[in-house]
Amino acid sequence: MSGVRAEPGHDAARVRTPHKAGRLLVGPSGAPGRFDGLFVDCPFVCSDGGEYLMTYVGFDGTGYQTALSRSPDLETWSPGEVVFPRDPDHPYRRYNAALTSIVRDNRLASDGQVTWIDGRAVGTYHAYPEPGMEAGAAIIGFCVSDDLRAWRDTGSVLRPQDGGEWERGGLYKSWLMRHDGRYYCFYNAKNRTYDGWREQIGYAVSPDLERWERPRRTPVVPNGGPGSFDERFASDPCVLRDGDWWVMFYFGLSFDGHAREGYAVSRDLRTWEKSEEILVDVGPPGSADDTYAHKPAVVTREGRLHHFYTAVRRVEPYQVGGHTMVEERGISVARS
Repeated sequence: MSGVRAEPGHDAARVRTPHKAGRLLVGPSGAPGRFDGLFVDCPFVCSDGGEYLMTYVGFDGTGYQTALSRSPDLETWSPGEVVFPRDPDHPYRRYNAALTSIVRDNRLASDGQVTWIDGRAVGTYHAYPEPGMEAGAAIIGFCVSDDLRAWRDTGSVLRPQDGGEWERGGLYKSWLMRHDGRYYCFYNAKNRTYDGWREQIGYAVSPDLERWERPRRTPVVPNGGPGSFDERFASDPCVLRDGDWWVMFYFGLSFDGHAREGYAVSRDLRTWEKSEEILVDVGPPGSADDTYAHKPAVVTREGRLHHFYTAVRRVEPYQVGGHTMVEERGISVARS
């Protein structure tokens, strides 16, 4: 595998999670017309008031909507309640509403307590302009909530046409965090909207969610070289503080058709060095993640790291409400 080795000084053992659950903790309902009838995807895990929370998106054949689930122990999760639905009157969320992160405690060794800013939780979402599976060039928007259940827009949006050439095809899953009085939004994007695109990771910075600056016109985590695990996609950042280091968990897609979780490290949030290590690999044929192990969400409980991810396995074709499904997609976890 090619790639840049992480800078000496960060202990890779601190981010390893070799113990997989081997099953889906949250899966599709299979109920035609339900928000999660076809699959669930994109976990984000945090906590509030001693309770663990997970947002995730469901797909019903039209587009994404976002649900909130609760857990006392990161093992058992309540049925998801839709908290960020589609809105036919919204300029961006007519077909899709994918809430992907909420500002939380940045520390890797924390339980991810939600950061309440002036009494509000602050989140980020992406929305595609057309019905279907991630159809069209998506934007990234921002939102606030008083109770984590009802969300309203705030600030401005990030648009693909305002960025570099590498992101002109559309913006994807974003990670919003606050550090030193500024908001950082890390996200992946694609170079073209259709037909064989590549995905890479960049970021934008804002003092107020309204005025955004992209400090670089190029990605901070680009695709790897030939044969690397992230040769085609370097996607879905999850950025957390580990002592003097920042760790970015992300997934790579290679031309072997598999997605795997890796990571990069930084001292300053601007310059990132990749590790060559795969943190969560795909499983053997027939396992819950035999095709993809990707889209990280990381939190710590009682000193043990929990690395949630979207697990995908190939299945014999089956029907859900007129849709032919050839994979099972849900949320699993690997632990330290």
